[in-house]
Amino acid sequence: MSVRVVVTPTFERAVKKLHARDRKVLDEAVREILAAPDAGVARKGDLAGVYVHKFKLNKQEILLAYQFSASTVELLSIGAHENFYRDLKR
Repeated sequence: MSVRVVVTPTFERAVKKLHARDRKVLDEAVREILAAPDAGVARKGDLAGVYVHKFKLNKQEILLAYQFSASTVELLSIGAHENFYRDLKR
């Protein structure tokens, strides 16, 4: 069974700003999510249904927000912790 990956415009804009070597690290993080979608931390309250996967990029912790169903993983946003959840609520 194949899993379809859907990318939001917010996620796409953030990825455009990354260097090629940083995109490789991001690709590895996305592969980890595809291997085990429920491995991320589930959010509560306003962000119920959203999962966050944390990984290191240039010695900085980066958060990747996503939602998943049986056959789809939707990548919502990526960024540092500062104002991440506030921007994600919008």
